[in-house]
Amino acid sequence: VFRRLWENLGLHKILSGLFNERELSIDVQEAIFCMVLNRLTEPTSKLGVSDWKDSVYRPEFESLKLHHFYKAIDFLDENKESIEEQLFFHQTNLFTQQLDLVFFDTTSTYVEGDAGAFDLLEYGHSKDHRPDRLQVMIGILMSRDGIPIAHHVFPGNTPDTDAFIEAVSDLKKRFTIQRVIVVGDRGMMGKRTLELLEELELQYILGVRMRNIKAGPELAASPEPYTFLKDNLKVKEVLHQEKRYIVCLNEEEAKRDRLVREQIEMKLRSKLEHGSIKDLIGHSEYKKYINVTAEAATMNTDKLKQAAVFDGLYILQTNTELPTEEVATAYRDLWQIERAFRNLKSTLDVRPVYHWKERRISGHIMLCFLALV
Repeated sequence: VFRRLWENLGLHKILSGLFNERELSIDVQEAIFCMVLNRLTEPTSKLGVSDWKDSVYRPEFESLKLHHFYKAIDFLDENKESIEEQLFFHQTNLFTQQLDLVFFDTTSTYVEGDAGAFDLLEYGHSKDHRPDRLQVMIGILMSRDGIPIAHHVFPGNTPDTDAFIEAVSDLKKRFTIQRVIVVGDRGMMGKRTLELLEELELQYILGVRMRNIKAGPELAASPEPYTFLKDNLKVKEVLHQEKRYIVCLNEEEAKRDRLVREQIEMKLRSKLEHGSIKDLIGHSEYKKYINVTAEAATMNTDKLKQAAVFDGLYILQTNTELPTEEVATAYRDLWQIERAFRNLKSTLDVRPVYHWKERRISGHIMLCFLALV
């Protein structure tokens, strides 16, 4: 089944063409398929693949040695862009894929052991909750159908906004596409991001961080009527200072937000009564709702009221002419990216990463990307 998928995607022809240019042995091409197959069925290390392949009936695997797997990883790193581009254009023909909506998000993955210090491995904000480990950032671009288009590997301390800017610039340069609407989550939003998208003449749908937009309460309270979509979602369009915003309200989420805030308020009052101020100041949820002076700590009721305005709400900014409902639906479809990352980290086991050289780490991630495709 997986071999048929491999051939339907044109990967055997793509790799054959690149191998002819490089005069590499057929064993290295088989080693790539063998490692991708292993990722999809029983992920293990490259050393483990050497033993695992003996449990699979494919005569072409019989001559594979460990050095073929390492050569294959190096080859994938060196030819990443060419493989991605050829894959994309093959799939465009195969599925008449429309690359009008492009989703982007990032995750991090850490490496095992003492990997030493070089440009790619850095300490940074760990989405695996392992700030003690050196890591890399991975960004993935996907089509609206959930098909991976390209991926990028960044140093482990790269901010999401910088990763987004580099990936979108690269997309525009590498893929001959007429119209792209970039969809990104709230971590991507910022002045630099918007300036770049405008400069590249790209359309966008971006989540807005509530705390970064002064007009948030005004947008939420605007008199425009909501339109009801499925799955408890209501949307309305608001024009503010010549910018187009889509306000989205999930009433079920609003109930949950209200309950969580009420629990926080109840615990906060109890702690204030018992004088446990140290616990409050260091707590990310509590500290934003208290006023601290030299004499005492008191409840900030204004902040609690302001927070209530945003229960169940999120706000999108867009420069597209898409109908309001389509903008909201496109943003909600970011779940496909998150599903892709869950697959990378669980089903395909991108981690643990035991390679300690940059090209091997990048090649390993390219291997996982092919398995994801």
